[in-house]
Amino acid sequence: MRLEGKVALITGAAGGIGHAVAGLFATEGAIVIAADIKLPQKPYAGDVETIMLDVTREEQWASAVAAIVRKHGRLDVLINNAGIIAYEPLDKLEMKDWQKMIAVDQTGVFLGMREAVRVMRKQQAGAIVNISSIWGSAAVPGAHSYHAAKGAVRNMSKNAAMTYAGEGIRVNSVHPGFIHTPLTDAQNPDLNRIVIDTTPMKRGGQPIEIAYGCLFLASDEASFVTGAELNIDGGYLAQ
Repeated sequence: MRLEGKVALITGAAGGIGHAVAGLFATEGAIVIAADIKLPQKPYAGDVETIMLDVTREEQWASAVAAIVRKHGRLDVLINNAGIIAYEPLDKLEMKDWQKMIAVDQTGVFLGMREAVRVMRKQQAGAIVNISSIWGSAAVPGAHSYHAAKGAVRNMSKNAAMTYAGEGIRVNSVHPGFIHTPLTDAQNPDLNRIVIDTTPMKRGGQPIEIAYGCLFLASDEASFVTGAELNIDGGYLAQ
């Protein structure tokens, strides 16, 4: 029960990594609120509340966090997981596609952190985990907007960590490598194979392997950890 009694909000929790995080946190004793723009794809491992949340909408963030505080009295953990991916190179990237990527993968993280920090500062305690990517630290051809957004999440996390370290708020980022999720499994299998083949462990990860990293960073076991980047990537970034 590593999160016993903690109130945790996880975005993008209908499937994939977010779904695994929500289920694991519930089994570890947290009061879990799983947020997404769609309903869960399957049952969670534990008792989980679900809410609808479009992370690009400022007013939805404000009302969601306010409702959680009214019901539970606090917000201890935020996992900013909601995200999309696209592969257009810079010269073929349309403005509407750039704006959509930045809105979901970067602005969504900003809005979530802002609302959570406003609550956590009053508590003088809290943990935020932002899901970045190996592409937030390294690059491959194409995927310009995704690289931009995930790189921003990496530095936004560090900035928030430094800004609020003295107020009991910890902020860290997790950088998954290739993970088998509905999102990645729907991609071109040749593209997936290239990433897996260049991963030293020669396999893709499972959502639960990311969830356990989030569990550590959200728990009191990580009480001296802030501004860190946790790579869970089968060794990819060590090359």
